[in-house]
Amino acid sequence: MCRWLAYSGSPLLLENLVSKPANSLIHQSRESAMGATALNADGFGVGWYVPGDPVPALFRSVQPAWADANLGELARHIASPLFLAHVRATTGTPVQQTNCHPFRHEGWLWCHNGAVRDFTRVKRDLVLAIDPELFPGLVGSTDSEVLFHLALTFGLREDPVPAVEAMIGFVEQVGRAHGVEHPLQMTVATTDGTRLWAFRYSSEHDSRTLFYSADVATLRRLHPEVEALRTVSDETRVVVSEPLSDLAGAWVEVPESSYGIVEAGQDVLGPLVPRLP
Repeated sequence: MCRWLAYSGSPLLLENLVSKPANSLIHQSRESAMGATALNADGFGVGWYVPGDPVPALFRSVQPAWADANLGELARHIASPLFLAHVRATTGTPVQQTNCHPFRHEGWLWCHNGAVRDFTRVKRDLVLAIDPELFPGLVGSTDSEVLFHLALTFGLREDPVPAVEAMIGFVEQVGRAHGVEHPLQMTVATTDGTRLWAFRYSSEHDSRTLFYSADVATLRRLHPEVEALRTVSDETRVVVSEPLSDLAGAWVEVPESSYGIVEAGQDVLGPLVPRLP
């Protein structure tokens, strides 16, 4: 499948998460400990926001993350208060740049780990449900990009949680109509550049791993020796497919069938309940 991370907080160099940690995203591209596959070598991507510009930047490549020197160069020099990064293991669609995550629409980014099962059987019905105005933006061939455009169709830009719940309900309805027992497996990160949403769900209720970082104030008390914790704001949060380090107390597993919202003030964690659009 894939591995991804999402960061929100004080401006941070991408390398502090993408390449420097012991279990960095680049390390996970070679040797994932918790993924459905250890190797995630079918491309990568990063999407980041620059203050004052609502449209995020994208850098995507079909190379394995560990083999692209440009990724290391960018990660050492780009700092952002909000970014997504993803390493890909294809579930059957081609290795091409338009199939690399994150996907972008206007000011939104989206990345996904998982699969729409038997995608070739259900693809036509799913794609025909996408808003015709959004259809020209569907430029790749992955199930992940179709999920993004379905969520946009069902109101992602207005209210992300109900939109994703409707997307899940619709995909499950279509899948089961085609005889697919467990149509959907997903962890998803999406953001509008201000808030960050994360989702963990699977039709069989055995979802891929997903974790979020403990609040910074708690981590400072637990680990006063960690200098990096003194330089980030209390609002800083990281969401990851698997922990980037073994720092005690640093990582909390996202519950099954749940969503989280990282935003100014108190973050939100709640149940994710599929519904029909």
